[in-house]
Amino acid sequence: MEIFGGGEDGGVKDQRKVRDVVFAGIDFEGAGAQRGKEDWPVQIGMGTWSLDKGYDDFYVSYLEREGEVDWYAKKIHGIEESHLAGAPSLLSLWPEVNGRLGDGAVPVAHAKGTEKRFLRRFPGNPFDPWVDTLLLSRAAMPDQSKHSLGVLCEDLGVAERVRELVPDRDWHDALFDAVASLVLLEWMVKKYGLQDLPLWALVAPNTGAWYRLRKAMG
Repeated sequence: MEIFGGGEDGGVKDQRKVRDVVFAGIDFEGAGAQRGKEDWPVQIGMGTWSLDKGYDDFYVSYLEREGEVDWYAKKIHGIEESHLAGAPSLLSLWPEVNGRLGDGAVPVAHAKGTEKRFLRRFPGNPFDPWVDTLLLSRAAMPDQSKHSLGVLCEDLGVAERVRELVPDRDWHDALFDAVASLVLLEWMVKKYGLQDLPLWALVAPNTGAWYRLRKAMG
């Protein structure tokens, strides 16, 4: 059974090798979905990593206030309305976002749904395909009890590397989590020897073993 590239979308698409790709980690912190309202982003963090050049191009910014920040969201990330005073809108940060995701860079996130949803605010954004480190970790380590970003990085011993790269920050800070997804990706690429696989193998990992274990556990 193939772990990488065995997913249902594992057909021949982007055949660049992993070693030749620049990966752009991205994370959003949200305001929390209050009743009758949609969630909106309060912070964005980005950075890049490649086997050739390592880590680079870190960026973080609070985002323009669009309403009230939910109390539970505040409890998780600590971002208050006061932090957002004078912050730029997400759309105004198109040069920053495109500068990291343009020119063939591949976006990376842990559970990419939120990031993809917020990036849809950019009309006609071309960001595709994505690498989701949650799916990758489930494929590579189905026996792991939890696959949340923080738990994985702490358990695998790579959290200190994240702290070295972005000191004075911690979990649920957008830059910290964006860099953490890249550090986790680097660990898996080197641990499982993925450097010479086509990029698409990382885009569509085979999570079948993880799903079977979850089903067996009830």
